[in-house]
Amino acid sequence: MVRRQVLKVGSALLAALTLGGWTLFQNKRQQPLLLSARDDSDGNHYAVGYRLDGSQVFATQVGQRCHDIINHPALPIALFVARRPGTESYLIDLRDGRLLQTITSQPNRHFYGHAVIHKSGEWLYATENDTSDPGRGVLGVYRFEGEWLQHSGELSTHGLGPHQVSWLPDGETLVVANGGIRTEAESRVEMNLDAMEPSLVLMRRDGTLLSKETLSQQMNSIRHLAVASDGTLIACQQFMGDAHETAELLAIKRPGQAFQPFPVAHAQLQSMANYTASVAVHSELRLVALTAPRANRLFIWDLDSGATRLDAPMPDCAGVGAVADGFVVTSGQGRCRLYDCRKSELIGQPLQLPPGLWDNHLHLA
Repeated sequence: MVRRQVLKVGSALLAALTLGGWTLFQNKRQQPLLLSARDDSDGNHYAVGYRLDGSQVFATQVGQRCHDIINHPALPIALFVARRPGTESYLIDLRDGRLLQTITSQPNRHFYGHAVIHKSGEWLYATENDTSDPGRGVLGVYRFEGEWLQHSGELSTHGLGPHQVSWLPDGETLVVANGGIRTEAESRVEMNLDAMEPSLVLMRRDGTLLSKETLSQQMNSIRHLAVASDGTLIACQQFMGDAHETAELLAIKRPGQAFQPFPVAHAQLQSMANYTASVAVHSELRLVALTAPRANRLFIWDLDSGATRLDAPMPDCAGVGAVADGFVVTSGQGRCRLYDCRKSELIGQPLQLPPGLWDNHLHLA
């Protein structure tokens, strides 16, 4: 009991002190900090932070390739989450890129590339695979003790192959994109394509299942999520079926409504090569952006009407995230771009960021 009280006091003091430094750090540069994973030409893996003017804040070499990133709500730290089937995730100091902790997955578990932190700053939930029952989805539950994460337990995701996890605006309801695919440890090989079970799950933080919904095509793997401030939920998919089939690669769940396909034009769906990488919502501008890297195309639609605002070529477009004026998009093989979406004509311009070798996700802190 004494140790727990000391930890609480110590954590609170550390948070207060560090928050002051974080505020000064943020105020010093008003530009958002773009966080992502990158490789170099030799295949080395990095956790990186850049300002949109191209200035590098840090580039920290790490042992395993990372996927998505989530920053702490109060402390100047972020977790770079291992790409499936990685077993190491990295807690990084956002001020200088210092590696604070390497989090290793529990026995018979590996990471699925995504995590969320509760608004209190105390709890972190990461999507993981139970390799003793390949594909059984769990959320690894971790607790912050200052700038240190401790594994605390796990929750079922009520499905197979969980990929991204997000919060609804209440900050208490978890959304899980269960991809529906079984994979073994240290493998990205799909074991059950003829019996996939993709699902979109809403659940409480205590693990209670609230809802579980599917799309019409069994082989349409639900992967990535974006949530608007009004609770509108967008999910993008990767279709594992026949290449000649057309799949519902973007879907929407509006508050109080069923999970259903977003009204994407048939020709646009056909052009996506059955694969999407990243999705983002701009709540203020009421827009949704989607990258389709195998088709080298970026799409932006009106969130409410479904009208196409942009359908543009972009080589190996990867991560996409909302900023004040519109969206930032990274590329695995080309230049990163900023799209100004404030007027009827959307205008793109290249950013002075390193070209190529970016992962499929970015996070703006």
